[in-house]
Amino acid sequence: MISHLGITRTRLAFILGALAMFGPFSIDTIFPAFAVMERDLGVDKLAMQQTISSYLLGYAAMSLFHGPLSDALGRKPVILVGIVIFLFSSIGAALASTLDQLLFFRVMQGLSAGVGLIVGRAVVRDALDGDDAQKLMSQISMIFGVAPAIAPVIGGWILGLSHWRGIFWFLAVFALGLLVMAAWLLPESHPKEKRLPLNLPVLAGGYKTIIGNRRFRLLALAGTFNFGALFLYIASAPAFVLDILKLNEQQFVWFFAPTIAGMIFGAFISGRAAGRMKGERLVNIGFLVCGAATLWNLAYHCFVAQPSVFMSVMPTLLIAFGIALVFPILTIAILDMFPNQRGSASSMQAFVSLLSNALIAGFFSPMLSDSALQLAAGAGCFTVLGFAFWRWSLAIDARCPDSVAESLPLEPTDKM
Repeated sequence: MISHLGITRTRLAFILGALAMFGPFSIDTIFPAFAVMERDLGVDKLAMQQTISSYLLGYAAMSLFHGPLSDALGRKPVILVGIVIFLFSSIGAALASTLDQLLFFRVMQGLSAGVGLIVGRAVVRDALDGDDAQKLMSQISMIFGVAPAIAPVIGGWILGLSHWRGIFWFLAVFALGLLVMAAWLLPESHPKEKRLPLNLPVLAGGYKTIIGNRRFRLLALAGTFNFGALFLYIASAPAFVLDILKLNEQQFVWFFAPTIAGMIFGAFISGRAAGRMKGERLVNIGFLVCGAATLWNLAYHCFVAQPSVFMSVMPTLLIAFGIALVFPILTIAILDMFPNQRGSASSMQAFVSLLSNALIAGFFSPMLSDSALQLAAGAGCFTVLGFAFWRWSLAIDARCPDSVAESLPLEPTDKM
């Protein structure tokens, strides 16, 4: 039981994990319907890819405000309003008759969808400290990780039974369920006496402090590029599954289920390692696994004309596993740099990641998704960049040993 919130850690993990599902459900559920939507709306693949990048641009833009709003107004009200906006945006997307209308409501979905993940991270650090926070973050990652695996499967089922618009009606129903659950069960974790004033000078000053912190920049970029290796495959899923692996609309599970299993298992290991293993060592192991997956991916696809599902999907499983080891450590470290601005720090971290994801979805994915080798090479570049920024952050910590405890849980008994 988390005594000052009156809720068990397991229940809080379930609620925050469900709220974090907005993102993957909004992106992955419509993948099986891409071809049908192209024909129905009279557009090409590149135009359909913009339904992802427009969503992510809206997500990124609003991510700068979710955290500060929750710092000023409380976590729960911001979450509830975000869910309501997502609910009505999903209904609008279901009723859209042109691509322009659909893109507008996708932007609106993006503006609201980040509230669960971004504000949820701040709730974690409101609720718990140190190793307990890492364990809770890992539990959330395990629950959240189910969404990308089941979302395209649900989308395929809906498409088999109904029109592609049924997918957006499903998202509306999902939002309604989350609204009821959050209103009833989610406690307020940010009391009034700790709230910050909401005005533009204070907001700009806070972000200037955060982005001006070199350690923040390095750790945020390390996590962003590390996840970019996997997101390239997620954004390219229609081409990867349908065109490269030669599967059908109901078989996206062959890509997503193993990949997300890797992420869930990695999150489990991260939670078990909290308090038992140095954070630095765990992150190094995560990058080592991602590097091994990259070598496998490149070596296999250099020599095979028609890749098999198993040999092509196993590297993404390993990449997801490695990311899940790295993510909780870096996120908690970033939040702990700014104990009075956790919402803003979470927002800025998300903003950096989402700008990268929008670029991947709108530019790199269309450019690289023609072949498995190109995707493998692109993912490998993201992994290398993530590792480079991570090592750079360690080099800075080595030169400034007094600041190490502020950034990473270097000893099993330290508080992050």
